[in-house]
Amino acid sequence: MNNVLHARYLTYFLLFQVIFIQVVSRFPNFVERYYSNQFYPLLSRFNRVSTGWISFSIGDLFYGVCMLIFIRYIYIIFRDKFNAMSTYLFAAGGTLSVLYFFFYLNWGLNYYRIPLATRLAIDSNTYSTEKLMDFSHKTIDKLNAIHSNLSANDSLPLEIAHTRKEMHQIAINGYKKLGKKHRFLDYKMTSVKGSLLSVPLSYMGFAGYLNPFTGEAQINTKIPKSTYAFTICHEMAHQLGYAAENEANFIGYLASTAHSDPYFKFAGYLTALKYLLSELHKRDPIAYAKTKSKLHKGILKNLEASHAFWQSYENPLEPLFKSSYNNYLKANNQKEGIQSYNYMVNLLLNYE
Repeated sequence: MNNVLHARYLTYFLLFQVIFIQVVSRFPNFVERYYSNQFYPLLSRFNRVSTGWISFSIGDLFYGVCMLIFIRYIYIIFRDKFNAMSTYLFAAGGTLSVLYFFFYLNWGLNYYRIPLATRLAIDSNTYSTEKLMDFSHKTIDKLNAIHSNLSANDSLPLEIAHTRKEMHQIAINGYKKLGKKHRFLDYKMTSVKGSLLSVPLSYMGFAGYLNPFTGEAQINTKIPKSTYAFTICHEMAHQLGYAAENEANFIGYLASTAHSDPYFKFAGYLTALKYLLSELHKRDPIAYAKTKSKLHKGILKNLEASHAFWQSYENPLEPLFKSSYNNYLKANNQKEGIQSYNYMVNLLLNYE
C-alpha cells in the first residue's frame, strides 16, 4: 500500500517538475549564474572523479538495467491481463519522476543557460557565401599541410597513429591549452569511455553521447578514427555543461585544433570542413565542387571511408531514432532540433 502511495505522489511530483522547468527556462541568467557556473561544475567534477577511474561504462550498464526493468514491466502487465492498470501507470509515472529529477539536476538545466555566443561576444549575424568559401579554403590548406606532414603520399588516407584509448587519455591536453584563453572552458578530471553500446549507437546514427546520470562521455568505438578525437572533445564539451549541440561542436573544434597533437588538429579541421562544405553545397553547388577539389585525394578517401561507415549501418529504424532525438532537442530549448549541429558554422565564422 505504501509503495502505491509513494508512486502516486512521485507521479504528481513529476507534473510539478515539468511546470518548474518551464518556469526556470524563462530565466537563463538565473540558470547561468547559480546552476551552470556554481552548482553544476562541482557536481560534474564529482561525477567524473567518481566514474573516471573505472575502465568500463557505468552509464551503459545503467541503461541496460533500465531496459531489463522496462521489459519485465511490460511482461507483468501482459501476465496480469491489464488488471489494476492504474497501479502500473502510477508505478511508471513514479519512475519517470525520479529519472526526470536526476536528469535536470545532474545536467539537463544546462539547456536553458545563456548562449555561448553571448558569453564569447560572438556576433551571431548571418555570413556571406564569400566568407564561407574563404574559411573553407583556409581549413583545407591546414588539412592538406597536416596530411603532407603525416602521410607518405597525398593520395593515401591518413592513418591515425593513436589507439582509441590513447586518444581518451590525451584529449584533455587540448582543453588545458584552450582553458588558458577561456578560463571557463578549463577541463579537469577525465571520464571518457568507449561505449559498451557502440553497435546499437552505430545503427542509431550516433558517434557518442554524454550520460547525464553518471557524467561519463561515451564514445562509439566503431566510428572511423579520423574524426574520433573530435568526437571525444565534443562530448567533453557536454561534460563542461554546454548542452546545445552547435556549442558542443564549436568547443570540440576549439579544443581539438588547440591540441598540440596533429591527429587531434586533423580531426577538428576535418569535422569542421564537413559542416562548411555541407553549408556551401546548399548555397552554391559549383563553388562547393571547386572547393572540395582542392583537398588532397588521401583526405577525400578519409571522408569517403566515414561516409561508407555510416551507410553500412543504415537501417529502417534509424529515421525513427533520429526523429525521437530531434523531438528531444526541440523539447529542450533547441528549436532547430537535430539541425542545430549545423549551426556550428555560424559560430565558427563569426568567432574568427
